[in-house]
Amino acid sequence: MRGSRFGHVELGDLLCRIEAGKSPMADDTPAGQGEWGVLKVSAIQSGRFVARENKAVRDTALIHPGYEVRPGDLIMTRANTEELVGLACVAVAPPPRLMLSDKTLRLVVDEAVADPTFLALVLAQPSLRQRIRSLATGTSGSMKNIGQGQIRRLPVPDVPLDEQCRIVAAHIAIERRIAAIERVRAKCEVAEAALSAQALSGGTDEWLTRRLESVATVAAGVTLGSEPVGDGVVELPYLRVANVLDGRIDTTEVKTVRILSSQYERYALRAGDLLLTEGGDLDKLGRGAVWDGRLDPCLHQNHVFRVRCGDELSPDFLALYTSSSAGRAYFQSVGKQTTNLASINSTQVKAMSVPVPPRAEQERLLGPVRAVRARNEALGRQIEKLRVVQLGLVEDLLSGRVRVS
Repeated sequence: MRGSRFGHVELGDLLCRIEAGKSPMADDTPAGQGEWGVLKVSAIQSGRFVARENKAVRDTALIHPGYEVRPGDLIMTRANTEELVGLACVAVAPPPRLMLSDKTLRLVVDEAVADPTFLALVLAQPSLRQRIRSLATGTSGSMKNIGQGQIRRLPVPDVPLDEQCRIVAAHIAIERRIAAIERVRAKCEVAEAALSAQALSGGTDEWLTRRLESVATVAAGVTLGSEPVGDGVVELPYLRVANVLDGRIDTTEVKTVRILSSQYERYALRAGDLLLTEGGDLDKLGRGAVWDGRLDPCLHQNHVFRVRCGDELSPDFLALYTSSSAGRAYFQSVGKQTTNLASINSTQVKAMSVPVPPRAEQERLLGPVRAVRARNEALGRQIEKLRVVQLGLVEDLLSGRVRVS
């Protein structure tokens, strides 16, 4: 690292060995209580192990206990997208019966010279992440690979073990603060869900119901593929299914697409547009959130429906309904199920029957929901700031510019 008072060693000097798993035939559903599962690459996220990201293995002949993830394992993806290949984390308290897949690796650390959590922090540093991406090979951007030899040769700071432990302790101290805020945020989410349900139950017997297309316009977005070139072409950011989550829009990673400037109004988003996903797991059909206009201009992909409300209907009120049990039940009833995924089309979205109370009543019911949502968003901003502080602190500690007292 630039300006570091530490020298460097190769990662392989701190490891006993690297172990790979296997990918047996598995269901596309997580393992249940007492069942074996095999990890998806999405189980390994930056600094976090997500155990629910696994697939159930039903055939006992395909179960290999030697591949089971153990508490304290440092695990890494050897294959993933260009941005995510080589992510690493420590499995702090994994549930039993989860196996490594052939796209995941266990880095068995020599704990006489290195701390697994310390190495996970090192591997998450931007400079090393960039190096890993540059080493990864593969013709497709959607699946890059990094070899065990390349992993062993990665340069890591040569920090004495006792100082590694102090750096880890400083990192964990901030993690605890973040976890405390996340617990408060979880309570806010429960309160928001309860208030949303209460808002929708206030007068459903008296409220008019209308087909959605009579109070809003529904439009699909830009189709990816053959992009235009030449005069009159603009390149703009767009939102895809991965950006549209349940109740929020994630713009951490936004891609761009080229379109003709004459097509802009057709695909452009405005603040207040409700975005709903077209496909995915059956229970996630129609998930979405109201766009806040944080990127302007911005488009939406064809797998994301844009619902633009008229004067009679608040997009926030509509979002409450589409995410309610009644809204989800509608999407599941009309969704077309294939082998792995389900989908809905714009005709079905337009035909959805939605409650339309008087606009003033919508605003009154939305008041408490918006208040707790604002509190939740403020907590989210606190967490984001702490993450920035944490990243900068760890970088300074790893370089030796700052020492843990």
